Amino acid sequence: MDQFWADAVFLHWRIPVGAAAPQMPPGVEPDVIDGSSWVGLIGFRMVGAGLGTGLPVPYLGSFAEINVRLYSRGPDGTRGVVFVTLDASRLAVVVAARAASIPYVWSRCRAHSSLGATPRYGYDVVRFRGNTRSSFVVEPAHGTTAEDELSLELTARFGLHSRFGNRTVYIPNIHEPWPLHPATVSSLDDGLLAAAGFTVAGPPESVLYSPGVQTRFGVPRVVRRS
Repeated sequence: MDQFWADAVFLHWRIPVGAAAPQMPPGVEPDVIDGSSWVGLIGFRMVGAGLGTGLPVPYLGSFAEINVRLYSRGPDGTRGVVFVTLDASRLAVVVAARAASIPYVWSRCRAHSSLGATPRYGYDVVRFRGNTRSSFVVEPAHGTTAEDELSLELTARFGLHSRFGNRTVYIPNIHEPWPLHPATVSSLDDGLLAAAGFTVAGPPESVLYSPGVQTRFGVPRVVRRS
């Protein structure tokens, strides 16, 4: 599957390893970055998703997605992400993904931007069930590149760990390194983290923006438990 991930906003908080561990698929453990586990609230625009190269699915292949994710390490040392929830507005995509055990949630999702003297990028979510909401906006420093180790560790994840039936699978994802810019939070009113069972205090420690990357998912493989 090919797709472009555009206008990605990354918000990250430190959490205890014990808070991440129950969300890991069997055989996978929380990854520790800079002495902590991390939970991320990430918004981006999916553009032109489809099967194979150059075969985007009309309408269904483009939408805003907001996910809550953790960071994982497999028994062979392979590092990835674990999605706790993924909110999207395309019902057909949500149904198909949930059939594959990917925890999508049907929601009203909107990406918005302001490209004036101070560019801003943000995402709004309202879930159709439960009325859980999230809204966040950031201001990127486009003239500065985020190249510190923490920023790279939190974004350079080339695959995901997930449950599929009674198995744990790893699905590789290939893309160029994210072009990253540090950003500041203009506004943040989030209920997705709490709905996923995470308690965070204060603003996110890491705030990043990327104009996007072209990505490709590969063939899943079963994770052999040690």
